[in-house]
Amino acid sequence: MVAAALGCSFFGPGDFSRVIAIEVSAPDSLEELDTLVPHARALDGRFGSVAATFAWSTLDTAVLTVLDSTTGRTVVNHQSTTPGQLLVRTGQTFSNPVVIRALAAADTVYATPRTADTVHLSVDSLSDSLAVQIADTIESASGGDSLTVPLAGRPVAYAITYPASPGPVTLVTSDTAHALVTADTVASGTAGIASVKLRLIAGPTPDSVLVTASARRAVGTAVPGSPVTFVVRFEP
Repeated sequence: MVAAALGCSFFGPGDFSRVIAIEVSAPDSLEELDTLVPHARALDGRFGSVAATFAWSTLDTAVLTVLDSTTGRTVVNHQSTTPGQLLVRTGQTFSNPVVIRALAAADTVYATPRTADTVHLSVDSLSDSLAVQIADTIESASGGDSLTVPLAGRPVAYAITYPASPGPVTLVTSDTAHALVTADTVASGTAGIASVKLRLIAGPTPDSVLVTASARRAVGTAVPGSPVTFVVRFEP
């Protein structure tokens, strides 16, 4: 995701060649200790791009630290319920603040409670939940057991990887659903858990089906533990 801000200064007749606005783009959210390099573009009175030297700063030094005021390279200090704000200027022209949410760092994803299920077709064609939990692990300051903090609202991508041909099975997030879905993204709930189920919708019945669940951090890197692989077997 990209957040953009456009800041302007006042100008009069004959000032169309000078910088009157700065267009800024940056991710709208980052996780703890992640870094970003925003992009700025200076605009003249006709809103065309012009060359300019920029100076970056932050309005929230507790949340964000600008590591390089020339490039705008910035690090997220820690998770915060209050977003951080970046600002850039060239000369006397300032951008509007760019708001960046500071999220907890997702550093583990794992299956809960298991990675295998057996569907007995004499009873039903629907599997149990294929569930994962995504969390932030916080080391204890006293050297004791670490604390696992579930993270809500994090996307988890599910995909049927076997059989390769779509048709016999589908991913469902509702027990009444039957439409063919071979890949879906589910957000984790308040307990940090995301889940889907697998339904047999057409023959021939595969002996087993493989489903993967993958999570990525805000910067796009895989959360450790990804992908989680589930095996669902079908029996008469």
